[in-house]
Amino acid sequence: MTVDLQMLVWSAALALAQMVVAAIGAHGQVGLPALAGNREDLPALTGWAGRARRAHLNMIENLLVFAIVVLVAHAAGKANATTAQGASLFFWARLAYAILYVAGVPWLRTAAWAASIAGLLLVFSQLF
Repeated sequence: MTVDLQMLVWSAALALAQMVVAAIGAHGQVGLPALAGNREDLPALTGWAGRARRAHLNMIENLLVFAIVVLVAHAAGKANATTAQGASLFFWARLAYAILYVAGVPWLRTAAWAASIAGLLLVFSQLF
């Protein structure tokens, strides 16, 4: 398996871990009966639970684009050292982003997000 595909799998694992953390936070604030119900009129999550949910949603948005460019690069035979570097940067920056967001560290979180976008653009650049 190429580095690009390994980073895609690890990114999916990170998204899964973020989903679990967000669910734990939601459970702590609204309880299992509310989460098991139809979820109408749930109160907004606050604190680390709200940040965990937003970080997870942001990961899902970014993971979609990342998966597309990694899979297209792989299928088109364009995977190379640059795509491997970009995919690695994306994953490690997203891991940092998740930790920093849940911890409530604003400016470093934004820097980590920008680094993940740079990694995404590195992969994307090899498609043309």
